[in-house]
Amino acid sequence: MTATGTFGLSTEARNLHWLLSNLVEEVPGLRSVAVVSSDGLLLLSSDPAQNLTPTGPVHREGGPRGSSADLATIVSGIGSLTIGAARLMDGGGVKQTMVAMEDACVFIMSISDGSLLGVHADADCDMAVVAYHMGLFVGRAGHVLTPELRSELRLSREATR
Repeated sequence: MTATGTFGLSTEARNLHWLLSNLVEEVPGLRSVAVVSSDGLLLLSSDPAQNLTPTGPVHREGGPRGSSADLATIVSGIGSLTIGAARLMDGGGVKQTMVAMEDACVFIMSISDGSLLGVHADADCDMAVVAYHMGLFVGRAGHVLTPELRSELRLSREATR
């Protein structure tokens, strides 16, 4: 389930929540998923209620330290770094970035208008399957992730805090 309930959201927002839930359910080895706006704000998350309690973040086994907010920070930082590198190298737009670690992987894929999809997965995940399903999400979400929808998602996240 995604971070916020879908009651009262537009059809597009509910569909985006469904796409994210579907990604998490269908791909083995995913620990956490986050959709981040171009300005680094978390729009959607695979973590229920963003793992927050009245006393603060709850540690989730297998996920980044605090919550999907940590994944959003990581995705935003790596995304910015790779975009800068691509500009310096005249490499064109960044489509996908992967960081393989000893015990985990982070995948980042551009959605639209600078928004990013970030996935934190097990080190032994099938990288081709993860990339394929991320590509499906991006293909389906890219045309609906308009400035109006991003604003609606931000407001819905703020309302749950």
